[in-house]
Amino acid sequence: MDYGMIGKLDKAKRYAQQKDRFKFSSFSVTMNGDNNPHVIRYDGGNWQCDCDFFQTRGRCSHTMALEIILEGMLPDQQQ
Repeated sequence: MDYGMIGKLDKAKRYAQQKDRFKFSSFSVTMNGDNNPHVIRYDGGNWQCDCDFFQTRGRCSHTMALEIILEGMLPDQQQ
């Protein structure tokens, strides 16, 4: 690895430790649930999951798991 890349890797590691630098606006994730894989989407503060529970409740274990993982990295939302 060249010297320039080593510097970039060090900077990336420093950035990765500073979650407040990152704010997600939209993404799609496939999660392997206990029974089936599920597609979870986040767009402009709105969650969507293809599981049956989400369809009736608007939240589910899949979206809540991502909220925990991404704590501090999503724009503030009204609960």
